[in-house]
Amino acid sequence: MEARDSPRSSLNGDFGFGTGSDRRFAFSRQSSFQQPHTPIAVDSGRPFLSRTDSSIDIPNPVHRYDKLTGSTERSSLPSFVFGVFRNIRSGHRYMKRLFLMISLNVAYSTAELLFGLFTGRVGLVSDAFHLTFGCGLLTFSLFVMAASRNKPDREYTYGYKRLEVLSAFTNALFLLFMSFSLAVEALHAFIQDESEHKHYLIVSAVTNLIVNLIGVWFFRNYARINLAYRNAEDMNNHSVCLHVLADSIRSAGLILASWLLSIGVQNAEVLCLGLVAAAVFVIVLPLFRATGGVLLQMASPSIPTTALSKCLRQITAQEDVLDVSQARFWELVPGHVIGSLSIQVKKGIDDRPMLEFVHGLYHDLGVQDLTVQTDHT
Repeated sequence: MEARDSPRSSLNGDFGFGTGSDRRFAFSRQSSFQQPHTPIAVDSGRPFLSRTDSSIDIPNPVHRYDKLTGSTERSSLPSFVFGVFRNIRSGHRYMKRLFLMISLNVAYSTAELLFGLFTGRVGLVSDAFHLTFGCGLLTFSLFVMAASRNKPDREYTYGYKRLEVLSAFTNALFLLFMSFSLAVEALHAFIQDESEHKHYLIVSAVTNLIVNLIGVWFFRNYARINLAYRNAEDMNNHSVCLHVLADSIRSAGLILASWLLSIGVQNAEVLCLGLVAAAVFVIVLPLFRATGGVLLQMASPSIPTTALSKCLRQITAQEDVLDVSQARFWELVPGHVIGSLSIQVKKGIDDRPMLEFVHGLYHDLGVQDLTVQTDHT
């Protein structure tokens, strides 16, 4: 009997499951100190996490959530899409404004494409495809605005708010690509000396500028380069504003280039395209860095690293604490900071007061969700 049990005990010991001092699953923090916690309903006759000296028995997962966390029933794709369109219909003013702006852009790009095909003007067809691709990205932003309002479920326990960060990152990446393509176009025009005045392009640029200025007016509260993001919605709305602002700058650059060419200025197109490329790059780079930082789970810029280091020193200075390790802090979305750390304490002590001290310390610092692992040695 002992020979059969020894391999299992050795295996559990290798993974840290066989030691009585391991408290890895001992504590789990609520999602917020300010909201009451409604526990998951479990069978009262069986503990949620039972353990023995040689193994950990994890019960079958329970998937019944309360109304705060939403239903955990897996929804089909049609019902999810229907819910998104329902959210758009009953959405906030920015969703309705974005829908109107997309409709204007689709109508204009379709008219420009048809006119370009019937008249054989490649410049209009190319510009129409550019607008169509931009409309696709704006449509994705609108879809994300609606989808992010869905409640957390069994598969996405943190909800869908990070979709807005992904949408903002996609818009920023597209604008950086547009900046690069404008710079290449300016270099090509300089080498080949193909600058020429085209009346139909200036008419297209003026119309496009008017449509985009309407979009800038819709999102005028976000018309700035550096913006302090309070939540993921701010980040997505800022990306939409920068998208239409960059298109407005591009149209204004084409209008200026056409006017300079008409009065005989040499290499005017090269100069204007170069300035537009530089302007788009400058206004979108902060957004690209901010969204990339959230997706890469960087430490929150709202919490200084010196403050996090001070908290670690205060925890280490506690009498019963032997070591603090694996301290990790990141932003789920702007305004929602998550952290985890491992604390090694003396064997035989009651770790509840120490855990309350740690959670209160980081809560005052702005960390909403904190997971603490304690090991008794």
